[in-house]
Parts: sequence; structure tokens; C-alpha cells
Amino acid sequence: MDLTGLLEKLGEAPVLAAGGALIGLLFGFAAQRSGFCLRSAAIEFWRGRPGEKLAVWLLTFSAAVVGVQALVLSGLIDVSSTRQLAARGSISGALVGGLLFGAGMVMARGCASRLLVLSATGNLRALLSGLIFAVTAQASLAGALAPLRESIGSWWTVEGGAARDLLAVTGAGRWGGLAFGALWLVAALWYSVRSRKSVWKWLGGLGAGLAVAAGWAYTATVAAHSFQVVPVQGLTFSGPSAEWLMRVVSTPGRAFGFDSGFLPGVFAGALAGAWVGHDLRLEGFKDGYSMRRYIAGAMLMGFGAMLAGGCAVGAGISGGAVFALTAWLALAAMWAGAGITDRLLDRPSELVPQHAAMPQLLRHP
Repeated sequence: MDLTGLLEKLGEAPVLAAGGALIGLLFGFAAQRSGFCLRSAAIEFWRGRPGEKLAVWLLTFSAAVVGVQALVLSGLIDVSSTRQLAARGSISGALVGGLLFGAGMVMARGCASRLLVLSATGNLRALLSGLIFAVTAQASLAGALAPLRESIGSWWTVEGGAARDLLAVTGAGRWGGLAFGALWLVAALWYSVRSRKSVWKWLGGLGAGLAVAAGWAYTATVAAHSFQVVPVQGLTFSGPSAEWLMRVVSTPGRAFGFDSGFLPGVFAGALAGAWVGHDLRLEGFKDGYSMRRYIAGAMLMGFGAMLAGGCAVGAGISGGAVFALTAWLALAAMWAGAGITDRLLDRPSELVPQHAAMPQLLRHP
């Protein structure tokens, strides 16, 4: 049975959810085995010690860019109507939200995707942080924090269309985007092979990036064969986290779709990866300071992700792969926020005398 027949028989919701689950399974397994994490990559970069975490992130990002741009050039997908490019965007939201998200992921020791992956391995710190991230994301989307998000987002906006397409703004075109991604992909592969890292590191990094491209390809294919309006989208964790929170605590208002299957798929894939790598073990908080830090970081990430238009994967990689201007600004702000927070919280001796007092929330007891 072809896809059209499957859609007619089952409907869009189960087909999208099943595809999201399979792609999530790939992403979760690849991310767990490779240790994919923007926070770790940013810390290696800002501390001047580039290593395997930075290489894995570059592999994931460049593989996603190459995959998506190749799909666009081949005519298999059209990203011009996606929300990252077609709708009005917020530059102030991308910058402020990205900074907050970057700070939060350093405090919580992982971005949204990393928290879900670690939760599947038995990390209770990540589980609690992920729940707080979801609550804050929902509050920022349609709750108590929504007015603040809307206010900051209105400070500086950009029209949709060519003004929001970085390849159009720079004149690089789709071939330029493909060449850019291919250059970084070759560099990341060269470094990975040269440093003789575990094969899981570079295979997992590539797999996570290709999962992002697969998300765009799958939703575009379903949209092309469906008689209903199906949004073409990449992978993200902020919106689906808020959606699953509401499904758990209230009567579901939305039909199941791609995002509904994606998060459970990621969890299952990470669980499988942890089982293969013998990484399953329960871990908790070691003291009160750690708990305060994780909670504060998760809250900053939840609000920052909704303000920036997505998380490290949603805005940073999925949006970056289609060269959305606001996504690239958000990603740059995430890196900046991570570097500043790492210097202030985890390397304060480089800025102030060791005997100087730190704010109560941020210092160890």
C-alpha cells in the first residue's frame, strides 16, 4: 500500500505519529551513543579545548545542513512555506531567548534534547529538569509567562519570506548552503577520524543530523500526499514537551501528530542506546546547590526556547539547516549565553579573587 492509500485508510494523525516515533528512535539512539550535547560542545569551545563533544555537534549540525539542502535542491521538499521562513520572526526573541537558553543549559548541564536522552538512562536530575522545562515552556506558550514572551518578542521583528532567509539575504543561494554544510562536514569527519574517537561518536553524530533531515523529508512527503493541511517541520523538543505535558495533566485538545510520536521515540531510542552501551544507572542530586542550579537552568531553558522559537535542536539545528535568520541568531546567542554562564558560574576564579562572595543561589554551600 502506498502512502496515499495509507493516509486514506488510517488518517494523517497515526501516520505522522508513527513516522515521528521512528525518526525519534533514530535520533535518540544516535544522540545517546554519540553523547550529542550543545552544552558540552560550547564549553569545549569557550575553554579553548576542542574535543570530541565539539566534533560530534559539528557532525550533527553539518549533516543536517547537507541533508536538508540536498533535499531542497533535489525538489523533494520545499521549505519556503515553513514557519521558520514564511512567518514573521522575532530578532529580539531569538537573541534574548537564545541567551537565556544558553545560560540555562549550562546550569542544568544539558539542553532539552540531552535532558530527555539522559532521563532514559536513569538520570533523575535530568528527569526533574525536563519536567520543569516542559512546565515552563507551556507557561511561556499559553500561560502566566506568555505576556512577557510576547512583549520581548515584539521589540524587534522581521518580515517572513526573503528577509528571514539567510541564503537570500547573503545571496549565497541553496548551492551555497550545501557547500557551507559540506565544508564543515568534511572538517568534522577529518577531525573525528584523525583523533581516533570511538566509531559510535562520529556515526552517532551523523545519525542525529540525518534524523533532522529525515524529519523535514517525512513531513514534506506526508504533506504532499495528504488532502489535509500538514505542516512541514523539522525536529524540536520545546513544543512537543509542552504538548505532552498537557496530554498528561488534562484532556488532550490536539490530535496526535508528528511531535506526539517523536518524544516517545527519542526516549525509547536513548534507552536502547544506553542498554547497548551498558549506560543504564540511577543518578540523583548530590546536594541542595545542585538541585537549585538545575531547577533554575530548566526554567531559563523553557522560557528561552519558547522566546527564541525553539530549543538547541529545534531552532539551532532544524531551523539552522533551512538557514532561517532568526534560528542562526538564536544559535549564536545560545553559544554566547553558554560561554558567559560557564565563566561566571564554573570558572569564577578567572574573573574575581577566590575569596570574593558569590550570590547565594549560585555558590556552593
